[in-house]
Amino acid sequence: MARIPIATRDNVPASQQGAFDELFPDGSAPQHGPGSVLAHVPELSSRSTALNQYLRNDSSLPKKIQEFTMLLTAREMDCQHIWNAHAGSAREAGMRDDIVDDLRDGNEMEDLAEDEEATVNYTRAMLRDHYASRGAYQAALEQFGRQGLIELTMLIGNYAMIALAINGFDTDLLPERDEPLLPV
Repeated sequence: MARIPIATRDNVPASQQGAFDELFPDGSAPQHGPGSVLAHVPELSSRSTALNQYLRNDSSLPKKIQEFTMLLTAREMDCQHIWNAHAGSAREAGMRDDIVDDLRDGNEMEDLAEDEEATVNYTRAMLRDHYASRGAYQAALEQFGRQGLIELTMLIGNYAMIALAINGFDTDLLPERDEPLLPV
């Protein structure tokens, strides 16, 4: 059960009611996931959504790597919502089922492609150690280039931020999910 009620125009800051109206012209804020939290601060929601849209739609990173990064971040942050929202998308984008399942279950992922291995090592270094070793950095740079590595770093940070909002406010999972829950 979520820790805060669904946002409405009447329960957001008065100075942000106009932003609420722009985001939700029908008056209905999201009931699940990060949008249900950020809707309480509509201006923040708008700015966060702009970053998320760039990273998902305009990034130079392949969709498979984007989705894999979201899953790695979800697994590191134990975020059920992100996992369930993106595991199927990762599979559709070309991630092998065994890799997705092994990541979910905390098993060793085997026979990773070079771009996948670089993504795992860089993402885990950033989330676990808050710093990438020279090797993890160089491998990711060689795979994705400067722009791609900057976008990868921001994708990790963006989904870690989203996971914090979801986990902090204990948002409800989407009812129509297909993926098994993370074993946490």
